[in-house]
Amino acid sequence: MVIGVAAVIVMVSMGRGAQKRILDMIHDMGTNLIVVNAGRVSLVGGRERQSAIVTTLRPGDAEAIQDHCASVAEVAPETSRKMNIQWESENLMTDVVGVTPAAFRVRNIEIETGRTFDSVENDTARRVVLVGSVIVEKLFDSEDPVGHQIRIGRAPFEVVGVMKAKGVDANGVDRDDRVLIPIKTAMRRLVRTTYIQKIHILVAKFEQLQHAETEIRELLRERHRLRDKPDDFTIQNQASLVQTERESARTLTLLVGSVAAVSLLVGGIGILAVMLTACRERRREIGLRRAIGARRRDIRTQFLLESLIIAGLGGFFGAVLGVLSTFLASTLGGWNAIVSWGATGAGLTLSAIIGLIFGIYPASKAAALEPIEALRSE
Repeated sequence: MVIGVAAVIVMVSMGRGAQKRILDMIHDMGTNLIVVNAGRVSLVGGRERQSAIVTTLRPGDAEAIQDHCASVAEVAPETSRKMNIQWESENLMTDVVGVTPAAFRVRNIEIETGRTFDSVENDTARRVVLVGSVIVEKLFDSEDPVGHQIRIGRAPFEVVGVMKAKGVDANGVDRDDRVLIPIKTAMRRLVRTTYIQKIHILVAKFEQLQHAETEIRELLRERHRLRDKPDDFTIQNQASLVQTERESARTLTLLVGSVAAVSLLVGGIGILAVMLTACRERRREIGLRRAIGARRRDIRTQFLLESLIIAGLGGFFGAVLGVLSTFLASTLGGWNAIVSWGATGAGLTLSAIIGLIFGIYPASKAAALEPIEALRSE
């Protein structure tokens, strides 16, 4: 019973911690956010995967969304490619992401040191770059890189800022292992393409997300002249993503908690064995009590109470062990775990119910003993 209750509490608490972590990642990206991806994007193993390279999404689409969708506040197109960056003798492969200045507001990107780049630097395709904390650690050995020059591919870039650490996003992408450059610099001087991979869109109000998604889909279908063809883009609504992740995490938590609850049934079988043994070894006690006036229900009540006490003590110590284990896992192990008081109460209640259920048969068997037969047992 101790192990069963503790396992339920620990598993459910860790499931809740994982759910909170994922939702925090999504909220950190922005709650009023819509993302338009080029081509069809699907979730494989919980991560986004693009089926093929699609070249129909253009910077003009981002401008049209900004101009014609009334519910949209700001738009930030993006293009990216994994490239080699170099500083002195150090080399590193990382994601080089071209963005507009609006991306810093739309995607909640904050600066640790230095500055961002502005619209003038973007329009003139200046070679300026912001680096993530992982790049600072790996490439510059934690030295302040602001003011230094690095090479992206073969082109020199001036480091103008360092981004605040953001960690891994919900797709498993390390947002600190990347560099940001003006999108026009990327498209003209590095990747030399006319298309983009995605558009991040900030909606004015959370309540307008669904309406904004409809507006954006109709506008893009018209611009891409799709008519009866399927969409050549994928729209991800942050509200839908939050709901999907919450439901997935809840289902996983229930599944893991149910598996852990199986050990409670094992504990119930243990209680059944202990109470049957007690019934057999205490036949004279039962016979003596019946002989001096105890009724069958008195014997039944006695054995049921003993079964409940065993289960209750097991549940109590299991709850203590489960809560302590959760705190230790969160504090010392660095795991995301939130103590689930609901699971704690459910574990205690379930242990009492199991104690009652598995105690009924031994209690009934003890109550059915005839006094004379019980006294003659030895």
